[in-house]
Amino acid sequence: MSERLEEPLAAGGPDDRGDDTLRALEIHGFGLAALTEEQRQVLRDLSAEELELVLDLKDRLDEAGPEVQAHSEIAGGALF
Repeated sequence: MSERLEEPLAAGGPDDRGDDTLRALEIHGFGLAALTEEQRQVLRDLSAEELELVLDLKDRLDEAGPEVQAHSEIAGGALF
């Protein structure tokens, strides 16, 4: 997972891990400002494997996004 992060996760307690998880999500473009505290806690509680999966899915969606957006703009979304 650390290869995906711009800065290494801090070695600390569980609270540090949760804050690092939120920081990693923000670095990768997740907008967390509109989330409730309860939703943020769900994200803080992600395991390292879950975080890696979420970041991988985000990357895949971002890669597919421009193509899908182009089709919807050109064809008016008729194909989707």
